[in-house]
Amino acid sequence: MINKDRLKNLLIELIKIDSLSRKERDVAIRLKAEMEVLGASVAIDDAGEKVGGNVGNLIAHFPGNRPDAQPLLLSAHMDTVVPGEGVTPILDGDILRSDGRTVLGGDDKSGVAIICEVLRVVRENKLPCGDIDAVFTICEEAGLVGAKCLDVSQLKARTGLVLDSDSVGFLFTKAPAANRMEFRVRGLEAHAGVCPENGISAIQVAAEGIAQMKLGRIDDETTANIGLIEGGMAVNIVPNSVVLRGEARSHSVEKLVRQTEHMRLCLEQAAARHAVEIDGKRFQAAVEAKIERDYDRMAVPDGAPIVRLVQAAARNLDVELKTLATGGGCDANVLNQKGLEVANLSTGMRDIHTVKEWLNLQDLYLSARMVLEVVTLNAAGGRE
Repeated sequence: MINKDRLKNLLIELIKIDSLSRKERDVAIRLKAEMEVLGASVAIDDAGEKVGGNVGNLIAHFPGNRPDAQPLLLSAHMDTVVPGEGVTPILDGDILRSDGRTVLGGDDKSGVAIICEVLRVVRENKLPCGDIDAVFTICEEAGLVGAKCLDVSQLKARTGLVLDSDSVGFLFTKAPAANRMEFRVRGLEAHAGVCPENGISAIQVAAEGIAQMKLGRIDDETTANIGLIEGGMAVNIVPNSVVLRGEARSHSVEKLVRQTEHMRLCLEQAAARHAVEIDGKRFQAAVEAKIERDYDRMAVPDGAPIVRLVQAAARNLDVELKTLATGGGCDANVLNQKGLEVANLSTGMRDIHTVKEWLNLQDLYLSARMVLEVVTLNAAGGRE
């Protein structure tokens, strides 16, 4: 029943609409019109005001025709990463990609388009359907902040799906918690050619600290990264400050705490080794750490109703489905923390966050069929 051409055309249309984080208004306006045509009641919340964006989360309540069915949440995010402006989609057979200058934006406009198409099919064919809350969030790529601002008391659904992962055939039920870190390393400025011995290079201190850190893949559950370094004023000045920004992620909260403390300690130990004395006054390198929990882990049990529902849908379609843990965070992390039970279903996007991003339309169509089957099964009380 999925109208493949309509789904493809809507995806391409959405991809062409710029929607970097905090700039999702044009996509939101398009989706508001789409939801209203389908008879949904639509609201845009104040998340945009809270995060400095030009629009908030879009919440559409789609009334069903099976009042006894459990309400269901379908969610995807509207924003894309850079470089994501002026996207030119290229269609080569069933492969959709960008022209190589930008990301494609299938992350997550593939999820958005699937939700729209499924609701259209349900409405056109008068298929059995419980109430559906369709939520299109902002600023997922900026730290899941749109979902963090979402007031879930506005939703009828307490279970559902986020459509925001890659290979079709996987339902992601586990995702790590993450800490975001900012370390400001303080040194002492001096003329690099005249009296470098009177300075403390913050860059050198930071480099020594980073060199001692365990980064990358720490174990099967844990990763860590220093992703941004900013500092220095000129090549002839011993730098007195450098800022490092990084993260750690783990499926184990204990391991996350341990890795975070390890990274902080490496920098503090490096700073402790660097001091100078000038005219009887001692100057010591120092580190200021700002560590915040970016999001908590997701751990949906294999026996959860939403998992059983998706598994039943996969069996009906003769699709092999595996539950899996991912190393990435998504809105589902936040929604589960807010008391909902939400898993992350794949849509077929590949090589996301790169200019090589691509999507196989056959995967997109299959994912849409899966979601449609979930909706109708849910209406029939199809959880097993």
